[in-house]
Amino acid sequence: MKFTRLGIHGFKSFCDATDILLEPGLTGIVGPNGCGKSNLVEALRWVMGESSYKAMRASGMDDVIFSGSGHRPGRNSAEVTLVLDNEDRTAPAPLNNADVLEVTRRIEREAGSVYRVNGREVRARDVQLLFADSSTGARSPAMVHQGRVGELIAAKPVQRRALLEEAAGISGLYSRRHEAELRLKAAEQNLERVDDIVGQIESQLDTLKRQARLAIRYRGLSGDIRKAEAALFHLRWVKARVAEKETEAQQGQQVRVLAEAIHRERNAATLLEAAEAKLTPLRQAEAEAGAVLQRYRIMAEQLEDEIRRLSARRHELEERIKQINADRARETDLVAEADAALASAGEEIAALNSEAENEREASEEARAAAEASAAKLAEAEQAARAAADALSALKARRAAAERAVAETESRVEKLRQEIVGIETELAAVGAALAGDSTVAVKQESLAAAQEMAEIAEQKAVAAEQDNAARQASLDAARPALSECETALGRLESEAATLAR
Repeated sequence: MKFTRLGIHGFKSFCDATDILLEPGLTGIVGPNGCGKSNLVEALRWVMGESSYKAMRASGMDDVIFSGSGHRPGRNSAEVTLVLDNEDRTAPAPLNNADVLEVTRRIEREAGSVYRVNGREVRARDVQLLFADSSTGARSPAMVHQGRVGELIAAKPVQRRALLEEAAGISGLYSRRHEAELRLKAAEQNLERVDDIVGQIESQLDTLKRQARLAIRYRGLSGDIRKAEAALFHLRWVKARVAEKETEAQQGQQVRVLAEAIHRERNAATLLEAAEAKLTPLRQAEAEAGAVLQRYRIMAEQLEDEIRRLSARRHELEERIKQINADRARETDLVAEADAALASAGEEIAALNSEAENEREASEEARAAAEASAAKLAEAEQAARAAADALSALKARRAAAERAVAETESRVEKLRQEIVGIETELAAVGAALAGDSTVAVKQESLAAAQEMAEIAEQKAVAAEQDNAARQASLDAARPALSECETALGRLESEAATLAR
């Protein structure tokens, strides 16, 4: 198998797309520690079908994707492409259709990886067989990594056997043998499952045979049962027809009884209407007399209210007259006090004049006293004028109060006369009503009509009770009739079905 090119994009430390040409001869890659030389070997193993993330020195298969650095962001996918020379056509038959095979493995974060050969999607198993047939692969001893030489030297016989088998070119055969064994085991399991299904079908067949025999027996018994049921339904139909006729006869009797009760009820209603027709004029006359009496009572109540209001007004005016008399007595006392003050002031003036003639030395004091007396005199005169004004106002208020009292007394006397006239008229109306023979006759007719109405009402109540009793008996008979009609309908439909 000849490798011609290795393309890496986003795998571990290879962020950018990198192509490595593998020319004829020896191709070597050198560099310091940590530059990514081991990532090339891991890229080869990964594209050849390595499925263990531990072999990739990672904690998960998604860790093979470039995770970013201080200057570059991380990527979401990684892709490794290995180009093979297939001019000798030694590839497996499904893939042996071109001179160049381009094996690609692409992984996306949290989505798994996909294998493609020449752009066509294939299984991981197909890629592993492709490399196993050429004595190489992801875990082949030909893939040498760090410490691999020491492992080969210290290898156990079993591990050395794998090395020799791969050198002999039969490792692909072992892989195909393992796959064929798995297919054989799956075929054996399918055959065992088929045997189980055949056994189940045989048991179901026995059950179906038994059910078929039961169905045949059931069909025969069903025919006998239908014949017996037809005879039974015919007997029930005959019995229901007889019961229907009896119920119809009872219904006719109940209808006749109901008609009689309705007739009696109508007669009682007619008598009641006639009594009410006779009673209507009497009730109207009674209503008119009651309305006149009620109107007179309302007028009497209004007059009594007016009398009470006038009495209250009279009492109020008397109180005001008393208050006016008290105010006049107080003003009279004030006038008397003012006259006494004037008399004393005149006496003081006379004394001062006599003292002025005898004593010239005290003239200034006398003048001052005279001025004070004059001021007091002016105040007294002003008080006297105010008292006179108040007295005149009181006299005017008293005159107005006296006029109001006179008017109130005249109005009260007029209302009393109206009350006497209304009472006289009311007595005359009562006497007229008592002496009117037509009213007495109408009252007797009213009493007789009321008695007849009571009798008619009693008859109507009795008729209603009788009607209710007969209606109850009719209602009690209706369920049986409806049941019979229902049974009759059902039996008729069954008879029609049996006839068909």
